[in-house]
Amino acid sequence: MILLLIIAGIGVVTLLVVLFAPHIRRYAAGRKCKSTARLDGKTVLITGANTGIGKETALDLAMRGAQVIMACRDVEKGEEAAASIRAAYSKAQVEVRELDLADSCSIRAFAQKFLREVDHLHILINNAGVMMCPYMKTIDGFEMHIGVNHLGHFLLTYLLIGLLKRSAPARIVVVSSLAHNFGWIRFHDLHSQGSYNSGLAYCQSKLANVLFARELSRRLKGTNVTVNSVHPGTVNSDLTRHSTLMMILFTVFSMFLKTPKEGAQTSVYCAVAEELHSVSGQHFR
Repeated sequence: MILLLIIAGIGVVTLLVVLFAPHIRRYAAGRKCKSTARLDGKTVLITGANTGIGKETALDLAMRGAQVIMACRDVEKGEEAAASIRAAYSKAQVEVRELDLADSCSIRAFAQKFLREVDHLHILINNAGVMMCPYMKTIDGFEMHIGVNHLGHFLLTYLLIGLLKRSAPARIVVVSSLAHNFGWIRFHDLHSQGSYNSGLAYCQSKLANVLFARELSRRLKGTNVTVNSVHPGTVNSDLTRHSTLMMILFTVFSMFLKTPKEGAQTSVYCAVAEELHSVSGQHFR
């Protein structure tokens, strides 16, 4: 009897999901950036642009006429992403450059070459990230989440801030997550040497993103360079590749998740919306 009730319950739930699937997808997709702003003559730098919302952000901004520089750890995958963007939009101005945010030498080399070869930078989108990976350290000895998600982007932004000021009006978009609400900065054990939990490490790094954006906004007041952080939503991307459980859950509940294109809308909005030209220090979701 109990088994029959369970089967019947599963059947009812399945039927409801099928019937309401279009409404569920519409709700899960979130809002779309409605701005038609053009970016002709503008230079955009996006980290982690070879996949997920980074790639979709690159495509959107390229279609608006921007010169998009895709900073990727894996250049081969970056070139594949760039090729698919050009296939989708033949006029796309996209370029791939190597950047490993887990290595400060790579970050400095990237910035040095960038400053030598690029005259302007109007939009910087700190998009790259890792999530729930096993305990690892960056080349410089930092715990991987805080090292890549926060410290790597911190250094990159610091090295490029002068160019952003000279290119003003300019915008910095820091991709964080709703997970920042569940994080706290463990100053006594920032790199999880005492104990390690991949979920908590991720949440800590996302909180650091939000705090970084807020403080940098304060320090850049009056420079015409704005800084905002964003929560892209729960996106079905390969960010969960380090967690088998998360991959399974994301697959099962994919209907309730955003696609990378849908998840990119908040980053795109903060990068292009005319009404945000002087808005800084805010968190968008």
